[in-house]
Parts: sequence; structure tokens; C-alpha cells
Amino acid sequence: MTTGIEAAKSLPALLFTLAVQEPDLPMIGYWRDGAWRKMSRGAFAQKVADAAAGLRRLGVLPGDRVLLVSENRPEFLIVDTAIMAIGAVSVPTYTTNTVTDHAHILRDSGARAVIASTAALASRIQSAAEQVAGLDALVCMETAEGATPWADLEMPADLPSLIAEVEQIPEGRLACLIYTSGTGGPPKGVMLPHRSMLANCVAVRKIIRRLHIEGQGLYLSFLPLSHAYEHTVGGYLMPSAGAQLVFSRGADKLLADFAEHRPHLITTVPRLFEVIRERVSAQVSKEGGARQRLFGKALELGLRKLDGPRLGPVSWVMDQVLDRLVREKVRARFGGRLKALVSGGARLDPDLSGFFLALGVTVLQGYGQTEAGPVISVNLPWDNDRRSVGKPLSGVDVKIAGDGELLVRGDLVMDGYWNNPEATARSIAVTPEDGLAWLHTGDVAELREGRIHITDRKRDFFKLKGGDMVAPSKIESLLAAEPEVAQVVAAGEGMAGVVALIVPAEGREAQVGDAVKRVNARLSTIERIRRFAPVTEPFTVENGLMTPTMKVKRRQVLERYAAEIDALA
Repeated sequence: MTTGIEAAKSLPALLFTLAVQEPDLPMIGYWRDGAWRKMSRGAFAQKVADAAAGLRRLGVLPGDRVLLVSENRPEFLIVDTAIMAIGAVSVPTYTTNTVTDHAHILRDSGARAVIASTAALASRIQSAAEQVAGLDALVCMETAEGATPWADLEMPADLPSLIAEVEQIPEGRLACLIYTSGTGGPPKGVMLPHRSMLANCVAVRKIIRRLHIEGQGLYLSFLPLSHAYEHTVGGYLMPSAGAQLVFSRGADKLLADFAEHRPHLITTVPRLFEVIRERVSAQVSKEGGARQRLFGKALELGLRKLDGPRLGPVSWVMDQVLDRLVREKVRARFGGRLKALVSGGARLDPDLSGFFLALGVTVLQGYGQTEAGPVISVNLPWDNDRRSVGKPLSGVDVKIAGDGELLVRGDLVMDGYWNNPEATARSIAVTPEDGLAWLHTGDVAELREGRIHITDRKRDFFKLKGGDMVAPSKIESLLAAEPEVAQVVAAGEGMAGVVALIVPAEGREAQVGDAVKRVNARLSTIERIRRFAPVTEPFTVENGLMTPTMKVKRRQVLERYAAEIDALA
């Protein structure tokens, strides 16, 4: 066995090293049968060995793709690790996928085995399998007709022999296929070797050490493990940094889980910040009076500390008092010992992050892509610029192409797209200036003082009738920050001006026009919204207009509301 996690060459070797070094330390916390439970590192490793033996009995061979369809729970990480430990390829997929989505992934990946968590998911997989070539094996964690019971994967196995076998896995071996969430077309299978995710683990562990939580930290896992962001960060990076992984009970219980577990770290997406800000603001408004005035003053002085002008002596004293009266209570809602809330997956509006920072909650914006392991850059608590996505991680090279696109190189970059050499060649291409192969991110960016500033998606630009190119993300982020607006998609390809589809915030339908006016005052002439249409049905995962990580599927929205957009033109 290797002597330390730094020497691990694969994700299973990483977690087995932890188990060998300190088998009794808690690794996973989870809610089961009405109570919180814990699983130690040693117990986890043994269950991985048992599952690995079970997979082999089912006929899973090295190189086989195995679909994993499960919500966040210990069994997800156990079987995910077991699949990779025997040289097979894990294919984590969303529980919210439709039968059509599953059929596409089964067909594209060529998976012959599936692990599902519930009978309902197993049934959906069976329906999908009927559209392709069928399955050799379907395992369900619950009792499900036609599925192999989970107990068959829990037969006692020899852990030391599997540890020795895992030691031989090269870091360049394919570990998993993670299908992109499909905001702009059918999902593509991103081929991530062990080295890609290990590069993230090594780079971020160096940062976490400065937070002084190694061996005693607690990480609250909220995003789905099937997403590249949480798969790497929650599943492997945080445990490798010594943090206990606790699976949240879900969005509706998240604030209660904060209070219960008092986490040190959590990674999330911008939508969660919007929801929490709405709740906090609504509660303060309801209380009114002196409390509302104190809250407003704490927010005002906090923003001044961030953006200037510098506080004078009287304001400084007042700010210290407000820190105890207001900000400590806000921090207590997150458990009281939070080191950072890290946002990724989509652009975090600086005004939104500024709200939390001004109230004493450390919010850090990062940036990444499934194709890059996925973390490329992140801000740091001691070096935070909320208007950027931070500096690249160690071991990551970046540059800006002639057309403004951000290019990335390093061990974190994927091997390519599964069965899609054309898309691979477009995404990983040699630049003539240096003759090196770079990942073309599709994001337009600027580098300022070593920090990455994402300005837009390259392929999301649209051209107005007059020939002007407009970046929709800027317009959408400004509108989404307004209290009257819940969701928005801007359009304008071939039109005289920009139009928008707007989902109003509950109870604020009549004031959406006011929000549009305020935002237009901050936009250039060509960017201003000429007309908008209210949309009564929110964009959700269930209606196919939002990804499981709460990003709006732009192309699908534009297609579904084509008639409404044409009427605005």
C-alpha cells in the first residue's frame, strides 16, 4: 500500500489509503430510518470490497460501463468506487432523467449493467432498456421486480487483496463517463481518467490545509453526486482532505441540516443563494421596525467594507456592534462554524454574493467544467474577488484565444467525448501559436492580475437584425438579481432588439416591468430589453427546462416558447 494519499494513482486507492491509515474515523454521515447514522472509513472500504466482488459475480469485466442511478447515499459512493476498483467504468446519471434520457445514455455508453437505488428508478431503466439492446444485469437497492437485490453485492470479500489490486491501477485509466447536463443539445459522455479528478484533489487539498480543518472538518453534500462537480469534490476530494462527508436530506431540509451538523464547507449553485436571500429578506421585512433597520445598516456597512469608501471611526465602531447583533445571527443559520460556501455550476451575480459577504458569510465563486475534472479555478477566503472566478488551481495553465475564448491545459483535462471524435477534436485542439493542445471551454473570458473573469458563453451570443452581437448571460444575470424576477431567458437572434421570457417571483407579477426598467438603465442601448413576456410555469427539472444542478436549458426554453418569442419580435 502506498504510504500516503499524495501517492495514490486512482480514486479507489485514495479512499483505501484513508481507510488503512485511520479506519475508525467517520467517513460518511447519512439519514436512514428516521435517524442520523455514521459509517467509518474502514467499514466503507470493506463494503467497497464486497460490492466489487458482487459486481464480478454478475459478470462485470474491466472496461465495462456500469450505469449508476441513485440519489446521494452511502451506497452510491460504495458502488461507484467498487466499479472503478475492478477496472470497469462508472457512469453516474441523474435520478431526474426521463426514460428517453436513460435510453440515450445506455445506447451511447454501451452499458450492460445498471445499479439503481429505488424500484421506481429500476422500472424507468427497464423501460429505457427496451428501447436499446437490453441489459445483462440490473441491481436495485430496494426490492424491485426483475432486478437483482442489493444484498447480492454485499457478500463478504477479501479487502487486502482488492487493495493490492487497486495499487496497480494507472492514473491514466478511464475512471468514469459523466454525461453533460445537456443545456445545448444531447448529453455527451465526458471521459475522465483518474488523473483528471486526482489533479483536482491534489490542488484543492493544498487550499483546504490553510483552513485548518483537516481531520476534523465536516462537508455537507447537497448537489447530486451524479454531477461532475459533486462527484469529484464531495465524493473524493473532501474525504481525501480529512473531512467527514454528510449527505443532506434535501433542499427542503438544508437549513435544518446546517443547524444540526454545523458544516465547515459546502459547495452549491447560485440558485441556492437566491432562495436563501429571498427567505432572509422576507423574514427581516416581516419583522420590520428596529430589526429591519439594524439589518439594513449591517448590509450597508458590510458592502462599504467590500467596495469602499473606507469606514470612519464612528462607522467602524457601529460595524463591530452590528457584527454581534446581526451578522452572528446570520452566521448561526449556517451552523456557526462555516469556513466557506463555494459556488459553481453557473455565474454567481456579484450583488448576490455581496449580500452574503456583507453579512459575514464567506462566499467563494469558482469555475469549472465537466471536461476539466471539473474544477479549473476558485477564489480563496484570504484572496477573494467576487467579480471573478478566482485564479487557476496549481497545475492548471490558461490563456485567452484570439476570439476571447478561455483555453485550459493540465492533467485535469478529459480524454475526450465517448464515441464522438468530431466533438473531441473541436474541444481539444492545437493552437498554432504554441503547437499545444488546449481544452476550448466555450466561455469568453478575460485575465486580470491572474484572475479569470468569465464574460459570456461563446456559443450563446446572438446577432440582432442590425448585426450587433449581444451576450444574453449579462442581461439574464442582472434581471435574475431583481426581487420581482424568478427566472429569465433573453433572446434576439435576427430580431430588431432584445426580448425576454420572464418567470415572475411569486406575488410580484405586476411589478416585473419595474425590474426591467431598472435593469435597462444599467445596459447599453443594444442590450436593453425591448419587450418581454411573462411565463406562468417555472422552468424546472420536471418539465425538462432545467438541469439537475438548476441551470436553465436555454435551447429547450427557446424551442418551447418559440411562438411567444416570435410574437415579441
